[in-house]
Amino acid sequence: MKRSVYLKFLLAYLVFGIAGFTAIATISSRLTYSFLVRSRSRTLYDEASLIASTYSTVYEGENIELANAYPQLRAVSTFLQAQIWVMDRNGSILVDSNGERDGDVIPNFDPSATGNRSYMTGSYFGSFPYSVLSVSAPITGNYRTYGYVVIHLPMERVQDSANEILNIVYITCGILYLLSLSILLLFTFSVYRPLLAIKAGSRQFAEGNLSYRIRIRSRDEMGDLANTMNYMADRLGRMEADQRKFISNVSHDFRSPLTSIKGFLEAILDGTIPPEMQEKYLRRVIGETERLTKLTQGMLTLTTLDRGRGLSRTNFDVNRVIRDTAGTFESQCLSRNIRFLLSFAEEREMVNADLGRIQQVLYNLIDNAVKFSKADSTIDIQSYKQGGMVFVSVKDHGCGIPKKDQPHVFERFYKSDQSRGRDKTGTGLGLSIVREIIQAHGGTIDLISTEGIGSEFIFTLPEAAGDPE
Repeated sequence: MKRSVYLKFLLAYLVFGIAGFTAIATISSRLTYSFLVRSRSRTLYDEASLIASTYSTVYEGENIELANAYPQLRAVSTFLQAQIWVMDRNGSILVDSNGERDGDVIPNFDPSATGNRSYMTGSYFGSFPYSVLSVSAPITGNYRTYGYVVIHLPMERVQDSANEILNIVYITCGILYLLSLSILLLFTFSVYRPLLAIKAGSRQFAEGNLSYRIRIRSRDEMGDLANTMNYMADRLGRMEADQRKFISNVSHDFRSPLTSIKGFLEAILDGTIPPEMQEKYLRRVIGETERLTKLTQGMLTLTTLDRGRGLSRTNFDVNRVIRDTAGTFESQCLSRNIRFLLSFAEEREMVNADLGRIQQVLYNLIDNAVKFSKADSTIDIQSYKQGGMVFVSVKDHGCGIPKKDQPHVFERFYKSDQSRGRDKTGTGLGLSIVREIIQAHGGTIDLISTEGIGSEFIFTLPEAAGDPE
């Protein structure tokens, strides 16, 4: 049988209460009883010693009237709720405060029976049918012991006093136990109920309902856990939406070139395309396969970066990489009379980064700048150092990016309307790859664009701390 945390806590609470009450009832009763016996024995012994000292003063002559020596004996007996005897050395009762045992002889009387204690409990040599607490004090005079003052207190009186004290203890424990219910209530509202809410939320998340929200408003660990799980569900929901979008985009971007390739090849096979035009369409097939290869490579790059792998950092001169990368676009720029204007704050700007990945970043940004630049325009590339970071800017003077599209340019497979019209072979992954690479290096990338004027991409890289390699 499955037991909940609340049931376990409740059982532990009940066991604690029962065990605690049993321990108090057992230990406290014994301790209280022993304490009262010792306390009453001391009180009775003090009274017996006082009475014995009064009797001792009469031993100055030979004739002794013990019966008249302490007329307040009955009053003291009533006050102590005890029975007082005045006995001689042989165990004969000379005076009984109750007037019941005058003249009786106690058989087997032994004044040393108490040992090292001042009291004894029991029937006092068979004199009582019930248990009594008996203390005795010697009556001395002229360096002789003439008798004893013995006070008997029924143990029932001691037990009654113990019960009264224990009743107070039991009532106090009961009140404390009831007050401790507040701990159970606190546990219920601050721990158990939030746990149930978190459990229900976890079940909803496991079933795929990522829009469900755990509503716990407490500002403690439970509230933090609920907020963390809600945040997790929100992130998972976004990831799921991104995944669906990613699959949809991949399917679309793969379907188009595959459809073209299939159509061209079928047309060649069935003779729709005459032999003299087959080379033209075969080149288109090759172009589409190159597009698929490029798309696949971009997806592999993103996957590698998502897993936090693929960076091999070295120290190198980013200005040299900019010059070399810009030089690869010379033929494309000549046909449209596009010129590069390179502006470097220093002759060399050393950075600590993955050389191959940064080449890929620069190639993608310059490639976009060339595609979207106007004829007879310039592309400005700058580098400068600030705050331990090296800033690189790539700016074109082209059509610019509409404001509504700017928040989405770094999303995977995203293409603006203008981009779709100008970039027929693009995969929509270039800027996503750029952002992932820069972020993997601990840098940032920003976009400044005005429609009809141009766009500028600015990214940062950590400055190299050591000597160049």
